[in-house]
Amino acid sequence: MKRMLINATQPEERRLAIVDGQKLLDFETEIEGREQRKGNIYKAVVTRVEPSLEACFVDYGEDRHGFLPFKEISRNYFREGVDVRTARIQDAIREGDSLLVQVDKEERGNKGAALTTMVSLAGRYLVLMPNNPRGGGVSRRVEGEDREELKENLDQLEYPKGMSLIARTAGIGRTAPELQWDLNYMLKLWDAIDGASKAGKGAFLIYQESS
Repeated sequence: MKRMLINATQPEERRLAIVDGQKLLDFETEIEGREQRKGNIYKAVVTRVEPSLEACFVDYGEDRHGFLPFKEISRNYFREGVDVRTARIQDAIREGDSLLVQVDKEERGNKGAALTTMVSLAGRYLVLMPNNPRGGGVSRRVEGEDREELKENLDQLEYPKGMSLIARTAGIGRTAPELQWDLNYMLKLWDAIDGASKAGKGAFLIYQESS
C-alpha cells in the first residue's frame, strides 16, 4: 500500500516521502523561501558528457548545473547516424548541444537538479508527453469500466505522431470532445514552448510550473 509521509516539524523545512510498505519510492525536501523548480522547462546546453555515469551535465540557466541521465534523453536529440539500439551517450550527445529539459527532481545538498528531456505537460484531464511516443495510457488509479471508457476516448483523440497521452483520474466521466479540448490547449502550449526554445540562444527558463 502506497502512503505519503510528511515531516513538517521544522517551520522552515518540509520533507515528503512516498513509500510502498517498507520501500521508499520518492523523497522530496521543500525549504521555505527557496524557489521550487520541479516541472519548470528550460533551454539547456550540454557542458560535460560523463560516459562512466551514462549521463551528462547541462547548463540550464541556474547557478548549479543539472544532471541529465542518458535514459532521460529523447532519441530526437541523438546525433544523425547514431543507432538508437546500441547508442552510447558519448556518441549520441556532445558538449555544446542544445536541449529542452524539465526539472524532474529538485537540487539536494551539493547535488544539482535531476533533469529529463521527456517533457510532460499536465492539463485538467490529460498529461501530454510531446516527445515521448511510448509513455501513454491511463492512470493506474483508474480501474474497471472507467479505465476501459477512458481508453476508448483516448483512441478518438487527434494529435501529432511521436507524442503520447496519459488520462488522469479527473478524466473519468468526460467525453472525447471534452478531452480533445484539454488536449488542444496543451498542444498550443507545447508549440509556444518549442518555438521559444528555437528563438533564443544559450540557457534560459521557458516555462514555469504553476504551484
